[in-house]
Amino acid sequence: MFERSRRGEHALLIQPHAGGPPGEGVLEEFGELARSAGATVAAVVTAKIDRPNPATLIGSGKLEEVKAACDATGADLVLVNHALSPGQERNLEKLLERRVVDRTGLILDIFSQRARSAEGKLQVELAQLKHVATRLVRGWTHLERQRGGSIGLRGPGETQLETDRRLLQKRVDMLQKRLEKVEVQHTQMRRARVRSELPRVALVGYTNAGKSTLFNALTGADAYAADQLFATLDPTVRRIELAGGGVVLADTVGFVRDLPHELVAAFRSTLSEAREADLLLHVIDANDPLREERMGQVDAVLREIGAGDIPQLQVFNKIDRIEGALPRIDQRGEDRLAVWVSARDELGIDLLREALGERLGLQRVVGDILLPVDAGRLRARLHALDAVRGEQLEADGWRLQVDLPVADAARLAAQADGAPLRPLLPAIDTGLPMERDPAGLPVESDA
Repeated sequence: MFERSRRGEHALLIQPHAGGPPGEGVLEEFGELARSAGATVAAVVTAKIDRPNPATLIGSGKLEEVKAACDATGADLVLVNHALSPGQERNLEKLLERRVVDRTGLILDIFSQRARSAEGKLQVELAQLKHVATRLVRGWTHLERQRGGSIGLRGPGETQLETDRRLLQKRVDMLQKRLEKVEVQHTQMRRARVRSELPRVALVGYTNAGKSTLFNALTGADAYAADQLFATLDPTVRRIELAGGGVVLADTVGFVRDLPHELVAAFRSTLSEAREADLLLHVIDANDPLREERMGQVDAVLREIGAGDIPQLQVFNKIDRIEGALPRIDQRGEDRLAVWVSARDELGIDLLREALGERLGLQRVVGDILLPVDAGRLRARLHALDAVRGEQLEADGWRLQVDLPVADAARLAAQADGAPLRPLLPAIDTGLPMERDPAGLPVESDA
């Protein structure tokens, strides 16, 4: 046994890898995760692992190298960019005589620092407790066996470890019940937004891609935004007005490679904003040399949470950092559209708003229709949508001057009594949408 350091701010990083050397982006991201948690990086040690050691993950020779590097740099914390089993974590701590934290524990620590809302704090604590539950060890030998103090109560009783587990499980149950109540409230709010018939758009993307900055640029809000991983965790929802009507826009937590399953499960309400959206704004760092890899990782997480089939509008952000001509982006299918913006400088925001309206079908339908006398239900729906600009009673029914979003008109026209609206609907364009540069000019597609 050893005395675990309470500081843990001076960290040595271990990057396991198989085959060739780890990619530069992997090491850079791991270092950024460590710094986001508040640690200073003392050294980085790479460890090639052909066959993981079940006891310590890395081999004995590499362990000696890590121990020597810790002694030389004064590192009091070891961070491992890999998931460790409880036994591996305990064995590494015993051999290195330093606190050891794996990738999951590191991300959980960052989340605990960044959660602001009551729900976010509950979600983080729940994820942490579930992670810690597998790592409880006997820490007090003098409390190995509790004893009663009265006649009939003396003798072997509950071990300290059993007490810890029981108290931890009790706290987990309480947090789950509180989160279930919060989830009911959020579900009711989302249902209210659905009843309002407003399209729902969710911002998704790799962490630090600029989602919150773009959210502020689109909504005029003041959501916290910073150049760091997981700057914000709590979902923020605002209504924005586009040329064709209103839209509900939600900012969600950033994704990352190998997002811990504990977090995917805990942040179900945050991720449900993406899962229940009509359109995803996939924000991408245009200046990131690994952007294609990041895009694939975001798509993988979206599939994991059940949002892989939702149409996407790809937003390549941070073009202010690109030197020279903008690189070419290939089309990825008929459900994709790419727009270049700089959220910080608000360059291309008007173009993005226009693309949003086009992608959501927010063009407006304007014209005159004649409703027969038995179309009172359709007339009432048009009035409820505030789509009637003029009305005149004639012998054959009501003549209305209407102005409404094409999405609303198409929904009403699809109903049994919606025939009067059908001639006003524009022809459906089934071709691929054009890409556009920040100036709004179309970019020819090879498709």
